[in-house]
Amino acid sequence: MKIDRIEVFRVHVPMKAETKSSASVPADSLASFTSGLDKHILKVHTDDGLVGLGETWKGTPDAAVRVAAERLLGQDPTRLSLLRLELTYHPEVINVRDVGAVEAVPVRSIEHNPSIHAFEVALADIVGQAFGVPICQLLGGAVRDRVLVHYWSGRCSPEDLGQKAKDAQARGFTGIKIKCSLDDPHVERAQAVYDACGPEFRLTMDPNMRFETVEDTLRIAESLAGLSIEVFEDPIPKDNLADYVRIREAMDIPLGLHLEHPEDVLAAIAAGAADIFNLRGTMSGFIKTGYMAEIAGIRVWRGSGLDLGILDASYTHACAAVTSCTLGSDIVGNFLREDDLIVEPLVYEGSYVKVPEGPGLGVVLDEDALVKYAVETGDDGGPGAWVVE
Repeated sequence: MKIDRIEVFRVHVPMKAETKSSASVPADSLASFTSGLDKHILKVHTDDGLVGLGETWKGTPDAAVRVAAERLLGQDPTRLSLLRLELTYHPEVINVRDVGAVEAVPVRSIEHNPSIHAFEVALADIVGQAFGVPICQLLGGAVRDRVLVHYWSGRCSPEDLGQKAKDAQARGFTGIKIKCSLDDPHVERAQAVYDACGPEFRLTMDPNMRFETVEDTLRIAESLAGLSIEVFEDPIPKDNLADYVRIREAMDIPLGLHLEHPEDVLAAIAAGAADIFNLRGTMSGFIKTGYMAEIAGIRVWRGSGLDLGILDASYTHACAAVTSCTLGSDIVGNFLREDDLIVEPLVYEGSYVKVPEGPGLGVVLDEDALVKYAVETGDDGGPGAWVVE
């Protein structure tokens, strides 16, 4: 079996109007930046007729996709290591979401071609189809057939957030993750969720490091005493784990860190810097870091990028294979985007999403939607769709 053709399609699927931040909330450059980034959909063809689907992390440069496709052309997917997938890497060609004001994990942790997320999924899809097994079986085997998920919201007024939480609970969700910033009305928001949904509905607060200091974080935490806060995620910059240790020792609310690279997870475990991890990265990377967390007795959830159906399906497979993944992952892209680009959406049962059962990824690309949301021009001025063969 050889890869003989790779089709690449640049797409942009807008957020649904009702999922955006409230008009009354000051403009959030982080939210508007990340929601405005394009993605790539991949169709990786083999010479025996199998086709693997992939989806890039939002903000991945065209150049990264091109060099990876050229590297993989002619190779046998069944003889490549998903755990150590080697793609051509240029340090200056990284995902734009991982630098500047929207840095999610330390840039030093990003030591791979950023299109690896898409190609790993596409290759695993092919291998799963070839052997007649779902991707989760390739990752070590499923420990669950459905994954706990929580809803997601941008920065909203207390009134709007209360309504969003109520709507999410009506759909069966048992919690919601919200974006926030230092001077937001934290107590009023949390109280609105509590009043709308009751004490069992959980609230995760993610300021993307914008609580800024240990003192401000502890002040905000104290003001929220008695409300149903699941976790504070990344309250302050992550360049000094000693500050996280100080927060954890002084705060009753569980403290979470959003990490990717095994070295960062190991350092956080050794320092005792967090109660919980939000882990992102490739499927194989999530397996590694999730196992590290399991050994340390730390619960995790799988972070997302408010993605489309292909990546969301891959997250379910990875979460199914990680014993420590028992917290609500934000795999809810199809509720937040206008379309998920797959024919049959993922199946949700209350606050759980089912792991697709078909061989490989277990989803089918919606070709009509692919055309509808196509982007004509790439970030380098070239065409938005191309073929490597």
